[in-house]
Amino acid sequence: MPSQVWILGTGGTIAGSAASSSDHVGYRAGQVGIEALVGAVPALQGRALAFEQLAQLDSKDMDFATWARLARRVQALLDDEAVRGIVITHGTDTLEETAYLLHRVLRDAAKPVVLTAAMRPASALSADGPQNLLDAVTLAEHEGARGVLVAFGGAVYRGDRIRKLHSYRVDAFGNPDGGPLAWMESGALRLLAPWPVSQAWGVAGLPEQGSAWPRVELLWNAAGVDGKLVALLQGLAAQEGRRLGLVVAGTGNGTLAEPLEAALKAAQAQGVAVRRCSRCGAGPVIGGDLPSAGALSAPQARVELLLTLLRP
Repeated sequence: MPSQVWILGTGGTIAGSAASSSDHVGYRAGQVGIEALVGAVPALQGRALAFEQLAQLDSKDMDFATWARLARRVQALLDDEAVRGIVITHGTDTLEETAYLLHRVLRDAAKPVVLTAAMRPASALSADGPQNLLDAVTLAEHEGARGVLVAFGGAVYRGDRIRKLHSYRVDAFGNPDGGPLAWMESGALRLLAPWPVSQAWGVAGLPEQGSAWPRVELLWNAAGVDGKLVALLQGLAAQEGRRLGLVVAGTGNGTLAEPLEAALKAAQAQGVAVRRCSRCGAGPVIGGDLPSAGALSAPQARVELLLTLLRP
């Protein structure tokens, strides 16, 4: 029976450090190594754990090459019969994008892949990272747990339905359309809904070089927009020799100002892939002349369109 949990460190605030323990803002992310993070949690000592520092960055700087390397490493660990589960420490800024990517590309192995993070640096007097890391490992060890998950603030969320909802609170994440998948309560899991199943797009199709990925940009509908950015982006993608995709976050139910909608329809007619989502914090977008991204957030819709354009 698999027994070992692997912890992959990628940096983030959970690995951040500041000059003062009272400073929750003026810190540098990605300063503390994964072994030190685990060593700072007494309850993790003596467990069957292995660590690897896969990256050490502020997640605002997450890039395609790191995504590809992370996805391949996670898949290799999932395929290892000795591995029971995987924990990934990550920054909060782009966690929802990484979680969605892994949900879409990993082959399901009936094992959990748990992302966790923190809103306060490791140096903080009241750091939230140690408890989040403990919860993530406990979840990764849980019998029957599977799929891409996020353990944060005492809650467990599906990796494909997580959003960062607050800029500084320690309960910064949520699922506006469905709530948590489970709660972590005194070291025990209370499951509320079925485990997710990864969708197995496959990691082999993720280019190792960031320049080999398509250019997919986010646009927003707002008062006074005129759509001129669309043509500029088309010219840039043509100059780079890259495929272009555009995700537009519309107002309300994905509505768009007429000049922006006209520019996007013209681009779509010329072969540009367009997806429409809502700039609201929750709710789906119904179909129309420009394809809907459903209930995905704009960052998640961008990941989905990246994968669509990467398909042969």
